[in-house]
Amino acid sequence: MRISEIGEFGLIERIRRRLGPPGEGVIVGIGDDVAVLRTGGDKYLLATCDIQVEGVHFIKERTTPYQLGRRAVAVNLSDIASVGGIPKNILVSLALPQETKVEYVDDLYRGMEEEASRYKVSIVGGNTARSPLLIVDLFLIGEIEPDFLLLRSGAREGDLVLVTGQLGDSAAGLALLLDPSLKVKEENERSVLEAHFTPIPRIEEGRAIAKSRAATAMIDISDGLAGDIAHICESSEVGVRILAEEIPISEATREVAKAAGKDPLDLALFGGEDYELLFTAPPEKAEDVALFVKRETGTPVTAIGEVLPADEGRALVKGDGRSVFLESGGWDHFLDTSAFPSRVKEVRWKRRS
Repeated sequence: MRISEIGEFGLIERIRRRLGPPGEGVIVGIGDDVAVLRTGGDKYLLATCDIQVEGVHFIKERTTPYQLGRRAVAVNLSDIASVGGIPKNILVSLALPQETKVEYVDDLYRGMEEEASRYKVSIVGGNTARSPLLIVDLFLIGEIEPDFLLLRSGAREGDLVLVTGQLGDSAAGLALLLDPSLKVKEENERSVLEAHFTPIPRIEEGRAIAKSRAATAMIDISDGLAGDIAHICESSEVGVRILAEEIPISEATREVAKAAGKDPLDLALFGGEDYELLFTAPPEKAEDVALFVKRETGTPVTAIGEVLPADEGRALVKGDGRSVFLESGGWDHFLDTSAFPSRVKEVRWKRRS
């Protein structure tokens, strides 16, 4: 059997089963974006790692080393934000072709240092190696108070589904990179390219959501809204109903989608790398959480759906009232998607009484 047959998440599950139960002190281990460890102190230790591989995560010819440095740090910070944590220290594992210019590395670290310093995070060490491709692999350590910890597994039937910011901008930026002939307004081009090159990790928003003590589950949107809501559903053993018309999509993404002949909804659902926060909260608390986050950070929060019983599955309700089954459809490093001509299938919506 090949990895392309089971995909990234099938491989992770296979590894998890092989290694067996985690050791003493491990609160959350393999299968989540962040490991949560008990240290004996008054806070839990958070640990995560995320990698940027040339030709997979970034196009070297179209990405400056400064942008790559900022991006590499930001995507790791986003994992800490997804549980409501506080980032602290970074280790950098750097693999470089021998012909790489020293000035390239200088600018790479300038970007990493600048992004890290925005959140009072220190780069404390790492490793270097020779490689045919440029690879930046970061390991981030953080902490969180036990009472504030948010995981994917807490969503409950009746909760509302909420998201920070706007979705699809990063995918729109990638579309422009892949097809430079696309013509859009200069300000819209700049907006989506910035979203793709230098995403904003929602550290402050994650802390605000955690401190509200109202949210029940949370994840950052790295694989796409459809894929990441599926992670919440699987971990929480629930279903979900997402309202397409409520998903916040910027005018910039809509213009890029039109120029590229794409559906902006597709970019928002499946594009990924938005690094916004997707979370759930009881309906009687959801508005208060949204207002609190807006007041504390300036970032808008939008309610986009509702958590359902597990047997009702995952549904996307379109503007015309038609319901489709929402495939996870998010980014998967290994899965062969040739057998899936469409990411959504028509189904009969099981309406709640």
